[in-house]
Amino acid sequence: MSAPVKVMIVDDHPMVAEGIQSILESYDDIEVVGCLSNGRRAIDQFEDLNPDVILMDLNMPDVGGLSATEIVLERRPDMRIVILSMHDNPEYISSALSHGAMGYILKDVPTDEIKLAIDTVMQGQRYLCTGAQGSLEPKDTSRDALTEREQTILLQLAQGKANKEVAATLDISVRTVETHRKNIKRKLGISSTAGLTRYAMEHGVLQGTGVRI
Repeated sequence: MSAPVKVMIVDDHPMVAEGIQSILESYDDIEVVGCLSNGRRAIDQFEDLNPDVILMDLNMPDVGGLSATEIVLERRPDMRIVILSMHDNPEYISSALSHGAMGYILKDVPTDEIKLAIDTVMQGQRYLCTGAQGSLEPKDTSRDALTEREQTILLQLAQGKANKEVAATLDISVRTVETHRKNIKRKLGISSTAGLTRYAMEHGVLQGTGVRI
């Protein structure tokens, strides 16, 4: 018999988290290894708890689900993260997927759909619950939006910092910075560092106002 799938639940509503935990513990092939109340705790503890799948609430205090997803995936690119949410807004769903989530399920889905989502992402496939699929309309993907993390790195690069300096500032690896840098250039259609700096100046990044595209 294969080892059970280890699941970590991250949700700031105790009743929701405990309800999901109770559901999952009824399955012999699932082991709940942690039930955490916010994204900050998820970031701090996921390496020790070593889950196979993280069920991540979207809206939480301190560090939200999207930021936590991005940071977790920087450290463990193979982590399977499924977003839990009450929102079926297409922008929420698209943003979750762009941050690296493998799944998106609404909190009011039937019990067996949570299990199906876990089984699906464990097979390396993306899972969207029926409500999320219906809300996710086709859109122009010729230019994807920068994630929050990419915006932060763009600011650092636009200030003239080298990859090693950015890595030290954000406490991530140089390779991760290089990957983000390539993705930023691809998304913005910019091939040079000078072009990134010019873009940052034109969109107010250097004034600390952020960039939203």
